[in-house]
Amino acid sequence: MSGGAGPGGATPEIRIAYPSWVRTRVAWTDVYPGDDERMQLAIALARWNVLEATGGPFGAAVFERASGRLVAVGINLVVPLGNSSLHAEMVAFMMAQARVGSYTLGGKGMPEHELATSCEPCAMCLGATLWSGVRRVICGATRDDALGLEFDEGPVFDASYAYLAERGVEVERGVRRAEAAEVLALYRRRAGVIYNA
Repeated sequence: MSGGAGPGGATPEIRIAYPSWVRTRVAWTDVYPGDDERMQLAIALARWNVLEATGGPFGAAVFERASGRLVAVGINLVVPLGNSSLHAEMVAFMMAQARVGSYTLGGKGMPEHELATSCEPCAMCLGATLWSGVRRVICGATRDDALGLEFDEGPVFDASYAYLAERGVEVERGVRRAEAAEVLALYRRRAGVIYNA
């Protein structure tokens, strides 16, 4: 099979960067001590992403579990970067792994990491959670909240969560659900693109 240049003769490459507002609005040096504070950040990221029109209504963040230190954030960048895999959780995992310099957040000698996400993960993000190396996930809005907006969350079942639990990944659902669901409603009111319907 021959390789080659893409359309226009260019070899494709992917670059993922945060929108400029992330640098000024995220309190990178703050400590986020518990589920409530960590979820507040994930929801704020989702809300800012909607208000700045830089992507979909989802936000996520990776923390060191014990210390509450923020490692990376993620926002949905599917539409602006033209890439169906750039969900908030995926961006958070990629940025966190880049920051720690490892393909896993569960490497030997590393602190345990956890993910806070403004909505229960879709099928892709739930699968990626297993391989990301995080040991715990905190979820805000539910799958039903996202389905109500007509986002297709893919094949996620109770057995999916049971599998994660068997592999040592804890999941806490419904943290600040109403607040997280309101960001989805805001996106609807602003006629945001439902990009996977």
